[in-house]
Amino acid sequence: MLTRLAQVVAALMVTCSLLVPPASAQPDFGPDYTPTQFGPLGPAGRDMLVKVRLAGLWEGPAGRLGLEKSSNPQVKEAGRHLIGGHAELDAKVLELGRTLNVQLPTQANADQQGWIAEMTNAPAGSQEFDRVFANRLRAAHGGVYKFLAVVRTGTRNTAIRDFAKRCMEVVLDHIQVLEATGMVDFEDTTAIPLAALAAPASTPAPAPVAPPVAPNLPRSQNIAQQDEDDGISDGLLGFLVLAAVAGGIYLWTSGRPRRSSQQ
Repeated sequence: MLTRLAQVVAALMVTCSLLVPPASAQPDFGPDYTPTQFGPLGPAGRDMLVKVRLAGLWEGPAGRLGLEKSSNPQVKEAGRHLIGGHAELDAKVLELGRTLNVQLPTQANADQQGWIAEMTNAPAGSQEFDRVFANRLRAAHGGVYKFLAVVRTGTRNTAIRDFAKRCMEVVLDHIQVLEATGMVDFEDTTAIPLAALAAPASTPAPAPVAPPVAPNLPRSQNIAQQDEDDGISDGLLGFLVLAAVAGGIYLWTSGRPRRSSQQ
């Protein structure tokens, strides 16, 4: 009789495992996503690492030019922030590139090299240098800041999310010190398009589509319908449990010898 009861319990456990999906199951986001220990890594996360690496390859050297060529103390201060901030981000992005197996560039792209050439050719100590320095870097940082915010909001990868947050903090600091130079033309903040900051990204995967709700029903009725569906599922599972327990008790008690009424 104990064997029969054990069989009933085992059958119940198998039924429950079929009804409830495993907690560790992860959704498949498609071929453009790579599973990692931090969560899925998609095209936007990889592109962010590329853009941050490219930023360090020209904005760090631009900061050194600011220290060397400007006579404006505020430009020199901005240069120091650029050097320190991008040294930190560059070390981290190289580490993440190795960890997440993302190939990163080793030199600035053609546009960035052209901006460095502009600063190099501008006369030392001149307002021309200060204007080129402040406006090129301010426009670049503004474009990257918006891009980082999009990645930070949408990524499911915790390492990318944390790094995007830190990058936004550093980039905002750089924007503020560049604006403090007094040389920024605020009517020309889109002088450098985002596409020029790095190679074009892969086409991002479409955002997950929300499950459909019952048509032509107010929100309160949709919620009630969902609760009702959940209640049916829970009720069915509860019924199965009760049925299995009742069956086990019946089998157990039916197999026990009855006491004589004369005893």
